Amino acid sequence: MPQSATVKKLNTEVGALKREVRTLHSFLISVVGRDDEGAYRPRFVREMLKAAREKPTRSFRDARSFLAELERV
Repeated sequence: MPQSATVKKLNTEVGALKREVRTLHSFLISVVGRDDEGAYRPRFVREMLKAAREKPTRSFRDARSFLAELERV
């Protein structure tokens, strides 16, 4: 086989191996990475994502000001 054909074949095989490793990695994470408490409720996730997009109404300089605001609420 000419050298360029060998290199092309190796590149193809390496690409296939990369895809396979990526797939196995994704599967492993989905199995091992499960939350012991269970999956989050979709409604909760939507509410948290919505809250994260909202503009903050307060700002805190340090831990003390944060705790003082919590005590007022």
